[in-house]
Amino acid sequence: MKGVIDQEALIQMFASATTQQGEQLRKAVRQATLGALQGRELSLKNIKDVLGAVTKAASTGVAQSKLPEVDVENLLNSAVSGMDDALLKAVEANRVALQQFASQGVDLQEKNLKKALSELEKMEDALIDAVKKSAEMASAQLGAPWAQVLEKLQAGGTTAGAQASSTVEEFAEQMQTAVRDSRAAGLKAAQALAESYNALVSGVLIGMSEALHQGGSTPSGAGSKSKARKE
Repeated sequence: MKGVIDQEALIQMFASATTQQGEQLRKAVRQATLGALQGRELSLKNIKDVLGAVTKAASTGVAQSKLPEVDVENLLNSAVSGMDDALLKAVEANRVALQQFASQGVDLQEKNLKKALSELEKMEDALIDAVKKSAEMASAQLGAPWAQVLEKLQAGGTTAGAQASSTVEEFAEQMQTAVRDSRAAGLKAAQALAESYNALVSGVLIGMSEALHQGGSTPSGAGSKSKARKE
């Protein structure tokens, strides 16, 4: 993560933050997380790496705080909210990219796009896992606050997770619609073919009738009539 996210700056920020600076921390974490995500390929693995680095910085910074009466749980909640905000932007970026592919007629069943949708659904789990690991690795001082944050996160979910689910559902519907449209197009083509076939048969029948009127019942006419009947 070196060169991608300034963990030391985050550590110092959490170490010196007061309970009243929760909103400031949230914004700082959002920007740091976004900056790290923008500096690399937006894969699920890289997202997990960034979230792990941010939660580690938050733990380290809060543990170093010397300020009296700091609401540790509130500061950790601010860190999680900031990461959630950053993930929401990542979800929106995925949605725009998927929409561009869809609008250009790219098959959403294509392997890479299916993988993107699958990873999109796992973004919330990535954040929950990062918090869970921080709770497991935390000192006795931070274990309980992290556990409270984790409990709230698991119970209420995340904004990014809700948007990710909505996006996946939206494009899943588009995939189903594409299948329905494809079937409808097939039916229309079959109907057009049937209409053309009926028109062809009508033309043949008209031609045969005109021949009969002009030539009467001749052997050749009978042969043609018999052939037409077989056809």
